[in-house]
Amino acid sequence: MQNHPIPSVTDPLQYRAIGLVRGIYKPQNDDNFTRGDLIDSNGNEIDSVLLGRVITLIRNHVPLEKPHLWVVYPRCRNHQNLHLQITGIWEPSTLKKDLVKSDGLNEASSLKIDSDDLLEGDDYFSIRGELIFTRPEEKEVVIKIRQKPRNQQKKALPFKVNLKGEVPINYLKHFISLDVRRVDYQLLVEDFQIIAPLSQQKINNKSIKIQKNKN
Repeated sequence: MQNHPIPSVTDPLQYRAIGLVRGIYKPQNDDNFTRGDLIDSNGNEIDSVLLGRVITLIRNHVPLEKPHLWVVYPRCRNHQNLHLQITGIWEPSTLKKDLVKSDGLNEASSLKIDSDDLLEGDDYFSIRGELIFTRPEEKEVVIKIRQKPRNQQKKALPFKVNLKGEVPINYLKHFISLDVRRVDYQLLVEDFQIIAPLSQQKINNKSIKIQKNKN
C-alpha cells in the first residue's frame, strides 16, 4: 500500500502531472454527479470531473458538504482556465483500510492509515515532462506530458500543462521535474530539476520507417 497520495517516481524519465487540492466538490446536479466544481477556501470554483473508480467511494462514504484533500490530474483548457480530473481522496483518518478493499482506489490515492498530514502541504503538484515553451520575462512555461496508452487499440495523446514561472530558454527540449503550487486558477513553479536532454532523432527515425513501409 502506498503511504503517500503521489507515488514515488520509478523511472527518471517518467512523465506525470498530479497534485493535491483541498476543497468542497459540488456536482452540477443530481443527474450529472461526475461533473462539477471544486471550491477552495477562497471561494475559487475550479471546473472538475470525477474519474471512474473514485465515484462509488465518494457516493457511499464521503460527505460532500465538507472540504477534503483531493488527488487530481491538472489539465489546461487554455492559458487561463485550470481543469481538474479528480482521481482520489487523501483522508486516512476517516477512510479506513476496509474501504480501500471494498470500493477500491487507484494507485495514486492509496491510503496511509495513521496520518492525514503531508510534508508538501495543500495545492502541491508534481509535474514531469518535456519543456516545449518558456518565456522567462513573462514567466510563461509549457510542459508536454506523454501518457501511457490504456490499451493497444487506443493511442494516448500527449497534453500540455501551462505554468507560471521562470525556466531558462536553453533548457528547451529537456525533460524536467517541477515542484508546483496552485494559487487560485494558476500553477506556479516553486522549483525545478533538469533531468536530461530529449533527442528527437529516435522519433524522426521511426517516422521515416513508417513512411517507407507505407510506400
